Amino acid sequence: MVLQESGEMYLETILVLSRKSHFVRAIDIGEEMGFSRPSVSRAVHLLEEGGFICIDPAGGITLTDAGLEVAEKIYERHTVLSQWLISLGVDEETAVEDACKIEHDISDKSFAAIKKHISG
Repeated sequence: MVLQESGEMYLETILVLSRKSHFVRAIDIGEEMGFSRPSVSRAVHLLEEGGFICIDPAGGITLTDAGLEVAEKIYERHTVLSQWLISLGVDEETAVEDACKIEHDISDKSFAAIKKHISG
């Protein structure tokens, strides 16, 4: 299953929430992302079908190995790109917003080059 940008955003959000609390629910995801219950329910269902998340009987959502791999990749891109833009003089709010847009579209090759350039 090829993930759309929205699927990547959900996985990244689940990763961030799971670092704050070991029990992540669909309602937590909706609150964090500002999405409606039906939207979150549909996305969670698709992510479960795709093998990116597991949902336990109590409604707890965890990332599978495949989901964790995608989430960590997107989160690293978000963090590195945000910090890079800030270091270039972009204000934090704009940097974070722009990083969120770039992180889903940038190629692995270009991202690796940016990371290499940053680390000197």
